[in-house]
Amino acid sequence: MNPTTEPGLVLVSYGARGIVEAADGAQLDCAYRRSVGRPVCGDHVSFERLPDGTGALASIEARRNNFARADARGRKQVIAANLDRVLVVLAPEPAPSRDLVERYLVAIHGLGIEPVIVLNKAELKADSTDAGDGPLARLDEYRTLDYTVVETSCKTAPGTGALAALLEGGTSILVGQSGVGKSSLVNALLPDLALQTGALSRVTGKGTHTTTTTIMYHLPGNGRLIDSPGVWEYGLWRMDRSELAAGFPDFHPFDSRCRFNDCRHDSEPGCAVRAAVADGNIRAWRHAAYLRLLEQLDC
Repeated sequence: MNPTTEPGLVLVSYGARGIVEAADGAQLDCAYRRSVGRPVCGDHVSFERLPDGTGALASIEARRNNFARADARGRKQVIAANLDRVLVVLAPEPAPSRDLVERYLVAIHGLGIEPVIVLNKAELKADSTDAGDGPLARLDEYRTLDYTVVETSCKTAPGTGALAALLEGGTSILVGQSGVGKSSLVNALLPDLALQTGALSRVTGKGTHTTTTTIMYHLPGNGRLIDSPGVWEYGLWRMDRSELAAGFPDFHPFDSRCRFNDCRHDSEPGCAVRAAVADGNIRAWRHAAYLRLLEQLDC
C-alpha cells in the first residue's frame, strides 16, 4: 500500500462517491476515480485522506466473494462483497413466488458461504395464502436439506433473539422482496440505528435513503449487517448450467453418475439425477424447480 493511503471499508456506495470507514473508525465521503472503478458495499479499499476532510479512492482489494442479482438487461449486478452469510427473508404476506428461494440459493451456493432462510412475520404464518407448493409450506423440508431456517417476529414471540445470535461475527446481508419486513428486522437488531444512519447522513450532508440504498451497519457486539433494498422479484443473471446445478447440492451425490458429462437432467437417457428423483432420493419439487430455472435461463 502507498504510504499516503490507508485501508478502509465501504459502508455505502452511491454513484461516483461512497462512505468509507477508516481503521480508526472515522467515516469519510470518498470520491471514486475512473481508473479505479466503483466499489460496492463491503469492499475493502485503500484511500487517501484529503485536506478538506473527504477522501479519494486509491484501490479496491480483491473480493473474497460477492452477492449479485440480474439488472434490467439480465446482466450480473454486484450489490455487496466479502460476505459470511446471506439471509433470505420471507414473509406470509407478501407471499413468495414459487421458485424465489431456489433462485436465491443458486446465487448463494456459488459464493461458498452460508445461506439462512428467515421467515419474518411468523405470527401470520397460520393465515398464509402460500400454496402447498410454495416456499412457506416447505420450511421443514429446507431444514431436512440442512439449510438453517429461522422464524422471527418483530411484534410477538418468537422475537428476533435467535436471528441475532446467528449474526455474531462476520458480515451478513439481508435480502428479500419488498414488504417482508426487512426494515423492521433492522430496527429490532440495531438499537442504535438512528445514531448510525444519522452519522452516515452527516458525512455526506444529505439524508441516507435506507430503503433504496445498500448500507452496512455495525451490530451490537461483533458483527456487521448489510441491508439491501427490497425487490419485487429477484432474478438470476445469465449463467452456465454448471452454475445453476451448483445451487442444488442435493443433486451432487448423483450427477457424476449420469451417462453424459453435459447432462441437463431433463430428458437425457441414463440421467442419474432423474433416476434419483424416481427413487425418492431427490425431492421431485426440487427437480421441478431446477427444470423451470433451466428453461428460464436458457442455459
